[in-house]
This record gives sequence, structure tokens and C-alpha cells, in this order.
Amino acid sequence: MEYIDAEKLEDHVVIALKGHIDSANAEQVENEINTFRTGCEQLPVTINAQELEYISSAGLRILLRLKKSTDIKIENVSSEVYDVLEMTGFTEMMEVHKAYRQLSVENCEVIGQGANGKVYRIDPDTIVKVYHDPDALPEIQRERELARTALILGIPTAIPYDVVKVGDCYGSVFELLNAKSFAQLLKEDPSKIDQIAEMSVDLLKKIHGTLVKPDAMPDMREVALNWAAFMKDYLPEEEAQKLYRLVDEVPQDLHMLHGDYHIKNVMLQNDEVLLIDMDTLCTGHPIFEFASAFNAYQGFSLFDHEQIERFLGISYETGAQMWDKLLHLYFADKSEEEIQQIADKAKLIGCTRIMRRAIRRKALETEEGKASVEQYKNLIIELVRKIDTLLY
Repeated sequence: MEYIDAEKLEDHVVIALKGHIDSANAEQVENEINTFRTGCEQLPVTINAQELEYISSAGLRILLRLKKSTDIKIENVSSEVYDVLEMTGFTEMMEVHKAYRQLSVENCEVIGQGANGKVYRIDPDTIVKVYHDPDALPEIQRERELARTALILGIPTAIPYDVVKVGDCYGSVFELLNAKSFAQLLKEDPSKIDQIAEMSVDLLKKIHGTLVKPDAMPDMREVALNWAAFMKDYLPEEEAQKLYRLVDEVPQDLHMLHGDYHIKNVMLQNDEVLLIDMDTLCTGHPIFEFASAFNAYQGFSLFDHEQIERFLGISYETGAQMWDKLLHLYFADKSEEEIQQIADKAKLIGCTRIMRRAIRRKALETEEGKASVEQYKNLIIELVRKIDTLLY
């Protein structure tokens, strides 16, 4: 066949389109497709557009007629062809997947790491966040939308400009010229801890002072309620009920939270502070943000002080200093007693999240895991008995 390559598989047909498809050859292309599909018209069709360089309205009409007779999806679409399909509405009518360039992160510096992926520096200008899940394209799109929303609302953030394949996984590419994370800066010069803490708090207050439209971002209160509900099977009944009630009594709040705020997710670029790793953006009361910050600087390392070195590249003692400075700078107008109460509330929510996470990751199947869960459980029980509200 002159204009297509085709393959009949057990449960679908693959048709590869090549070169230019326009009014001059559209009729022949369609004839070749129909001839090949004779006898298997009911099978879904996958269009491989890897070698398709151009498609006109005549070619688009072929796709429309094909869609009337069977399910159709289009893969490996170049940016130029994708723009045509998107502009004409085809991306809403059928499943369309872009072709993504391959990128290697071999020997690249890891500058950030979270639950969903790792952030690598490719060169002085460029970083890429590689998602663990090989089916992360919807997640990537969601993070891009959250980052765009935050930028529009005035939050300084790195904007992803490309999606790439890294091995079998996907990554988002960002331009961050000579930017360094606060973790890198602190590791290079520990004496900058006060300056880094001050810049961290300035940005955090800006985030928390930003109102978000309803349903534009996930509600962190609902997430925390799920954590508390999970604990009902693992805490004494009275403490479990009180923990859930404490979270439930936190009112809905439409102010922005980052959700994973620590020194690896804040960058300094030419004296401008930028927020990265935006897939955790949400709304809610700031106590949930401080619970996350507590976990980063203290919680995950409470019983294994080397954990913070592996995660943030700083010592447990430095993490404790960062946590203390974060609280005292953010709540500079409060007394020492009030700050300690806020710290305990954050610790309660943080430890709840850690214990749930450990159990869901099969911690109870090992003796070491059981011991760790028991330690966090005892902390939660101690805290929940003395805390009467998560508000401040």
C-alpha cells in the first residue's frame, strides 16, 4: 500500500499514516484503509501517526468517517499535527496521544523527590520531574493545570513547557536557569539558615494568603478526614473518635496550601523565590500545611534520624532548627506557649498521616515496621488526649 502501513491484531487494527494527507491523495488513502479493513470492520482502529507530517481537512474527514463505524484512537502525534487536531476539536471527539521525545536522566543530579516522582537537573537551564507511575499523563496534566492556576493567582512558580518520555515513564520539563533549591543552598552554606527560613516563611504566607475558587483545587480537609477515618481500626475507640472529631471541626477554607512545603520544593533563581512540585496544591486551613512541614523536617525522621539526610540532605539537628524557625517566624505575634500548641497540633496530624502511610505500605508485616507503627501510635494517643481543637 502506498500511503499506509497496516497490521491486524487479535483485538484491534493498527493503521500507520505517512507523509502528507490532503485533497490530492485523500481518496486513495481512504480506499487503502477500507480495503485493509474488509472483513474486520467491527475491530477498533489505532492510528499510528508517527510518520504523519501533515493532514488537511480532506484527511480529517477520513478520520470522521472512520469514527462513525468503529472506535478510533490516534497515537504518536507530532506537535504540528496535534495542534490541527486540537484546533478542529478532534481531541475532544476521540482519544489522541502526542509523541513525546525521549530524555535520559542518567548521571543527572537529583534535586528533589516526593511521593509521585523525582526531580532531576538536566543542565544549568533545565530540570525534569519524572513521575514514578508509567501511566501518569493525566497526573501530569493535572499538575500543569494546578501550576497554571497558581501562577495566575500570583504565586511565583516554575511552569512546565514540555512533556517527555524518560524510559517507560513520563516527565515534565521546566526551565530554571541556574536555580538552586533551598536544600542545596543550605547544604553549601549552613550559615544561611536564617535567610532561608525567612524567605521560606515569606513565600508560605503569600501562598496561605491566596484565595482559590471553589473546586479549583482539592480540599485538604477531606484528605485529612480520610486519614483520621483510617485510624479507627488502629487506635483505642475513644481516641480514634476524638481524632476524627478534631479534624471534622476544622472549617472548610479556600486559602491555598502547597501540601508538601519544604526546602527541596522551593528554588532560588536570580534572587527570585520559586515554588516547584505543584501536584500537591490544595486548599484548607494552614494547620494541614504545618503538619506536612513537620513531617518533612521532623516526623519521618523521629525514630530514624538518618532519614532526613536521605530525603533533604541535611542533618536531623538542622531539620529541627528549620522547623523551629519556620514556626517562630510565621507566628511571630504569638507566645511561646501558643507556638508549642500549634506545633503539637501539626505533629498530631503529621503522625496520623505517617502511621496510615506505613500501614498501607505493609509495615505491620515486619517486626521493624510493627515497632515503628507502635511508636507513632503512642505519640498520637498522647497528643490527641491533650488537644481539644486543631484551630489556632
